[in-house]
Amino acid sequence: MKYTKILPALALSCLLFSSCDDQIMEWGKDPSHGDITSAELPLELAEKIGRYEPLKKYTDFKLGVGIGLDEYMTIDAYRNLVNENFHEVTVGYAMKHGPMVNSTGELNFAKVDAFIAKTKEAGLSVFGHTLVWHQNQNASYLNSLIAPTIIPGTSGPNIMNVAGLKDGSFSGGWVRNNPGAGISIVDGAGLSASTKAIKLISSATSAQPYSLQLTSPTVPIVSGHKYEISFFIKSDVDGKGRISFGSTLNNSYPYMDWYATGGTWTEAFATTSQWKQVKIKLNATDFKTASTNFNFNLDLGYLPNVTYSIDVNSFAVVDLDAVPTIVNLVSNGNFNTDITGWSKYNGATDALSLASSANAYEGNGAMKVVNATSDAANQWKTQIHSDFTVSKLTLDKEYTISFMIRSDAAGSVRCSTTGTTAHYQGDQTTSSTWKLVEWKFTGNGTETGLNFDLGGVAGTYYIDNVVVTDGATSGGGAGTPAITIEKTDAEKATLIGGAMTNWISKMVGHYKNDVHAWDVVNEPMKEGGSLRDGNVTDPASDEFYWVKYLGKDYAVTAFKLARQYGNATDKLFINDYNLESSLAKCDGLIEYVKYIESKGATVDGIGTQMHISLSTNKEQIAQMFQKLAATGKLIKVSELDVRLGTNSPTLEQLASQSAMYQYVIDSYKQYVPKAQQYGITIWGISDNKDEHVNWLPNESPNVWDAEYKRKHSYKGVADGLAGKDVSKDFTGDIIIK
Repeated sequence: MKYTKILPALALSCLLFSSCDDQIMEWGKDPSHGDITSAELPLELAEKIGRYEPLKKYTDFKLGVGIGLDEYMTIDAYRNLVNENFHEVTVGYAMKHGPMVNSTGELNFAKVDAFIAKTKEAGLSVFGHTLVWHQNQNASYLNSLIAPTIIPGTSGPNIMNVAGLKDGSFSGGWVRNNPGAGISIVDGAGLSASTKAIKLISSATSAQPYSLQLTSPTVPIVSGHKYEISFFIKSDVDGKGRISFGSTLNNSYPYMDWYATGGTWTEAFATTSQWKQVKIKLNATDFKTASTNFNFNLDLGYLPNVTYSIDVNSFAVVDLDAVPTIVNLVSNGNFNTDITGWSKYNGATDALSLASSANAYEGNGAMKVVNATSDAANQWKTQIHSDFTVSKLTLDKEYTISFMIRSDAAGSVRCSTTGTTAHYQGDQTTSSTWKLVEWKFTGNGTETGLNFDLGGVAGTYYIDNVVVTDGATSGGGAGTPAITIEKTDAEKATLIGGAMTNWISKMVGHYKNDVHAWDVVNEPMKEGGSLRDGNVTDPASDEFYWVKYLGKDYAVTAFKLARQYGNATDKLFINDYNLESSLAKCDGLIEYVKYIESKGATVDGIGTQMHISLSTNKEQIAQMFQKLAATGKLIKVSELDVRLGTNSPTLEQLASQSAMYQYVIDSYKQYVPKAQQYGITIWGISDNKDEHVNWLPNESPNVWDAEYKRKHSYKGVADGLAGKDVSKDFTGDIIIK
């Protein structure tokens, strides 16, 4: 190819803006190929790059690109480059667990559905990324599943005789009327390892509720008073039961039924397989006139062969009108009907509202606070306030503030006081699980009110059961305190295993007809080649390690689930980074693939990310490809980019970047047999700063520049894909006058 070099400014403008005579420029720029790179490239090189075809025309394996869903859906120039140059797209974030799964474990498909439809219009395939990783997870939801269970205490002192339960004798008025297959007391079977449980087993022929029945002692009552029966109960399989009463109540059979699924008890709905508290309140009008006592029956004989456990310490009857009165120094702490007494000091207009009973810890409502922005240094920017019921707290008196709180995602709360000299609580983390928070301080005599400071982390918060007390009480003594029960390792494994099944089955199942290749497990290995164990001292808010709870077989389970809920022909990958810089890590990943398959799962391919730089060792790149190819698996370069260490590269750096892109592609084609070449995915479209807010900021790692113009690297990628210098085939002379 011959160039006649005439370089006046006018000639340059003719070349770049296609304003010259088409007969003179015999192979002038085709406008369908996108803008050429910026003018700092040598003129002849710029013209060469502008004449290249779209990248995908130079290869017969899948050429993919990692993209942002929002950019693809909203930026025409971005989308056009993707559609023109690539066969396949991988969404960097939007298809991961974190953005897909909400605080209750449900998936919202709307955004990705719209994206899938758009890619279909363009003829693109979608590579699913990623099912099981330790980052970009809804860690708040997952951690809430395995959080300790908070067991509320009784409302007041127990007036029912339970001594015969605690010593196992059933003395003191307890009667095993119909023992079924057995009614006994078992040590260590209660809510904790140190508490006892009543074990009740229905017989193989049990069919009527009274076929398994335990009757309580007589409980004395005071005319006009209200009473509460409460206990914690669970069953080994689905169970059903009721409470019935003796002749001193107006409605004896039955007063309260409850049912369950999954071995869980509830008064009105099914829950998980954890202990569940049943509370039954008796109003004064429920008792017959002149009644002085009552007793009740636990009727558990509906279903055969069910084992029930009732925690002995939680089994109580409380006189609600004799419960000690706690002097709450805020006027409204339960939010049953309104949020009277609370106001927004700082925050958005809609920051404060009343939540329904569905979002309450107990009762009919909770206080809902929405914080739109995160400012960890200025928590007061969303601040909810209530005055104390006294003008000022007392100097040197001890005070306790307690409340229940949860948030839709991982969050933070801090309490503070108003007054001449304020108190500030330390930041308290929140999650989608209800958490009891207590704060004690000594009064300085100036405090006038309480604040909830929620501006630290954006999110929606629910607050209930707010109590401010100085310890002063009246009445007949306190009830049992709340207790916290940690879940066992086995329970955690069951819960997290269930969450993985829920996530993969729904995600893969929903896109079964649209996505036919997935990163099933992402980044399982440490740098030295051993498996990550999840023991991280300070994980990020979106970090969750499935391996920590499911063990080495977590990937086995993930691959089996992806195969079960997808298609038999789907290509399922394991993916990791730095395999070219740590060959020991590459070896470790290969050994882990062998382990996964030894457990009955199938891994179709291995992805090597290849986030590299100009200094990456080329010899090790070649060795990595040889090692991966030797597995016989499909091999994919899954996230290729080449860092330069600057967002203002020199011509020399641009040329070196182009050469490195071409070297990777050449090596892939040289060392990976054609039958094993799944393809290469370039990570990102351009150097535009909006694409690099969360990935390689102040960098220039991509094939297009910040204005979506082709860089020198475009030529390196195209030549590597084509296996030759494509520009040598261009014909015709350029004469610039």
